[in-house]
Amino acid sequence: MPSILVADDNPVDRKLISRLLEREPSWSVHSVSDGSEALQYLEQQEVDLVVTDLQMPHVDGLELVKQIRKRFDSVPVVLVTAYGSEKISLQALSAGAANYSPKDQLQSDLVPTAKNVLELNEHIKRTANKELEGDTSRLAFVLDNEIGQIAQLVESFNSHLPSWATKDRLRISMALDEALTNAICHGNLELDSQLKDTDCESRFFDELQSRKDCEPFCGRRVRLQADFSDQEIRFCIRDDGPGFTPESIPDPTCAENLLKPSGRGLLLIRTFMDEVAHNESGNEITLVKRRQHTLNDESDYK
Repeated sequence: MPSILVADDNPVDRKLISRLLEREPSWSVHSVSDGSEALQYLEQQEVDLVVTDLQMPHVDGLELVKQIRKRFDSVPVVLVTAYGSEKISLQALSAGAANYSPKDQLQSDLVPTAKNVLELNEHIKRTANKELEGDTSRLAFVLDNEIGQIAQLVESFNSHLPSWATKDRLRISMALDEALTNAICHGNLELDSQLKDTDCESRFFDELQSRKDCEPFCGRRVRLQADFSDQEIRFCIRDDGPGFTPESIPDPTCAENLLKPSGRGLLLIRTFMDEVAHNESGNEITLVKRRQHTLNDESDYK
């Protein structure tokens, strides 16, 4: 049973977040009123996920993320973001938070976001002690337009990163998951990402199911190549869609775009990877992550 800790100094918001998460009967949800209490709780109890507000007294959300990454590195953090907190949200993502859920979209967004982070982190745990057979430095896959296959593929890639830090493996997994989802949904199936910015999110998924089985979409594929080394991982993801002009993409880090669901995937990709580049036609993206070494390298990368 996954254990989730909620940190929020506002009792109304804290109760709302907890009740939303408790809709999943298999989740055990606990709550505290600030980051200091959250750290005390983590010292005493095992937790699978922390969901935290950013604006809190004593230890705020940004500092909580930093402390968790330093002291409880295997515990992912999901931020609850609000208008006016865009700058600190970006800082918290850069500091190690795994994802975020806008406060005005919690009803529809929080549980799927938490579930995605929990599933990806579970993949990492399952592959942490796997021994690789041989020295595989390149893998290539061809995917159809079933987004359900992405999780298994991400787990497969994680087995090639056993010596990387947990925080880096989760970031790589999040970025790869988002990039493959974008290639299928927006590249091959040509779904309008702005549907996620309205009350028509259900229409987005209805369209997804409809298009993947009809022409010209059903014949399109996503091609993925991954190159591994001890110091760097590089993904090249190409779809068969018509592409787009990369310069036309709104900057997801701008305040007016940060909390839009349609820009979250690219924001996470750009934040979590060291290099992100599109080809001129917009149907291919390259992601690069370099291994970060520290003075305490041996313990950091177990």
